[in-house]
Amino acid sequence: MSASSSSPRSPGDACARSSGDACPGTLRLHRADDGALARVRIPGGVLTAAGADTLLDAALRLGDGELHLTSRGNVQLRGLAPDCGPELARLLSGAGLLPSERHERVRNFVASPLSGLDGLGSADVGPWLTELDRLVCGSDRAADLSGRFLFALDDGRGDVDALGADLALLARTGETALLRVGPTDAVLRLPADDGPRAALLAAGAFLDAARPTGAWRVKDLPDDEAFALSGAVVRRLRDAGIPAAPDRHPRPSGARPPAPGPVRGRGHEVALSVGVPLGRLDREQWRLLSGSGELRLTPWRGAVVSRVVPERVDGLLGALSGAGLIVGPGSAWAGVGACIGQPGCAKSLADVRAQAGAAVGPAGRLPVYWSGCERRCGHPHGEWIDVVATPAGHRISHVRGDRTTPAATVRDDPAALAAAVAAARDARTA
Repeated sequence: MSASSSSPRSPGDACARSSGDACPGTLRLHRADDGALARVRIPGGVLTAAGADTLLDAALRLGDGELHLTSRGNVQLRGLAPDCGPELARLLSGAGLLPSERHERVRNFVASPLSGLDGLGSADVGPWLTELDRLVCGSDRAADLSGRFLFALDDGRGDVDALGADLALLARTGETALLRVGPTDAVLRLPADDGPRAALLAAGAFLDAARPTGAWRVKDLPDDEAFALSGAVVRRLRDAGIPAAPDRHPRPSGARPPAPGPVRGRGHEVALSVGVPLGRLDREQWRLLSGSGELRLTPWRGAVVSRVVPERVDGLLGALSGAGLIVGPGSAWAGVGACIGQPGCAKSLADVRAQAGAAVGPAGRLPVYWSGCERRCGHPHGEWIDVVATPAGHRISHVRGDRTTPAATVRDDPAALAAAVAAARDARTA
């Protein structure tokens, strides 16, 4: 089988925009077939107990009663009434989840979820996250970023650096950091303390570069504009008194989420990494997770519960597993993802969540993502098995970075579809 030169493009990959940014938020609801949808930004996935309680309250009072995790560690509320916006904003503001109305859709920050917990990163990115959120929310210019523009704060292990962020700050040992602008191996080496300010300045340079084309993300820029952007960032940093030296650091081709189960660090407390099948949590699952310790939502639609005392670990693992969550190796749901599909999305051609559930079997070598249409909303990065519903049936492909290898197309046969997906997940191709 031959590989195409590039993977299917995601929605919004065109360089020029003919309409405004329609990315949903908490103040701009999106109309879906199952009601209005709100996307609540949770910078770095870090959620306080009060924030978790408020989100559940909003889901129960205003929505479908479930919390839907996204591929950026955010939370979506679905099944909302179209006129619930003012009440939702009041709830979220009271819990500190809406610190700036002008910036609520641009607080798109992913961060290494185990940073500072397991001792494996070069530095704890928590202080970066707090400072970058403060700087973005205090910047009039940053409010012009699109709701798709993504910042990544990687503690050096390469997990969120692999997610294709527009701007990535990478921790290094000592007092230095790396700033990556777009999908390139080129980076800028700079003082770690200047990292958040440098990221904000780089975002401003992108906005200047994007003005002629209306690009929403760095990858949307024409090649000549993207090349010029790096030089513009260097000049802007140096004008601001931040020494920046060009360097190279290969971007990871793919990274897996934290392995489910206990995560032991250097201290007395333990963290628990928990997978969430299809990223959907009901009331009892959410209460169990958020009541177990400090919560960090991950970009892989999972969660890390931190600050668990060792004496509680076994009991919590049993309770979380009993609630249907993934707490150890070998789960049939490990690595299985899907968009919302029918009946929630009018563009979807299939109920891909039900199909994914019907096809669940032994854990495969590769993750698999089911999409109800060619938009492939929320698909992973790196290497995975891509299952897309089309008018001709389900197209199954093996995606590795920018290469896509067709595997099979299956029509109207659930057993054959499940078998083809399982075979593709375990196949080893050159």
